[in-house]
Amino acid sequence: GNFLIAREPIDNFTWSMLGGATVLGGRKGGMPEMVFEYILKKNGIDPATDLTINQNIDFGSTAAAFSGGQGDFTIEFEPASTTLEEQSDGYVVASLGESSGYVPYTAYSAKTSYIKENPETIQSFVNALQKGMNYVANHTPEEIAKVIEPQFKETDLDTITAIVTRYYNQNTWKDNVVFEKDSYVLLQNILNEAGQLEEYAPFDKLVDNTFAENAK
Repeated sequence: GNFLIAREPIDNFTWSMLGGATVLGGRKGGMPEMVFEYILKKNGIDPATDLTINQNIDFGSTAAAFSGGQGDFTIEFEPASTTLEEQSDGYVVASLGESSGYVPYTAYSAKTSYIKENPETIQSFVNALQKGMNYVANHTPEEIAKVIEPQFKETDLDTITAIVTRYYNQNTWKDNVVFEKDSYVLLQNILNEAGQLEEYAPFDKLVDNTFAENAK
């Protein structure tokens, strides 16, 4: 869901192009920064020595700082990525999601006791999530944008449509609510590489896919 923004369009971008550059990153231990550093290491780039990552700017302010002239690149979520492009202040040159693999960025959790005592509530909640995913999988970006427009009152429909199209084209959204083990392991690998995880947590102790597998 977040992207690398350059000051000029770059055809055939490769991560090695960041050598010697200054990048406006996220805070240490935050997911955007950890995913970014994981990608760098995967491409043979040392985050500590091969480039400069500025982590002194609040993540919500990096787009404005980039527009003001700071950094050669910046890491941004939407709508900042599309807004920078619309203002000709920056250009998306890479997707961190495409480069990292499927990272389970958001998950819902509940106590084991609550799940055991309220299985119908849990199943209804998971069904509702799956219903939303079904809608996204079976509608165009234009249709999706119109549905979610009321939730983003500060962003016009054309921008929302551009954002949804970008996510749609890179297959950002899953088509089901199952929490795959491969993605779970990838998440922990990223945390471990960033020095934020001392011990791997067992998948079968923390994840219950029963409700997701029965979602309809």
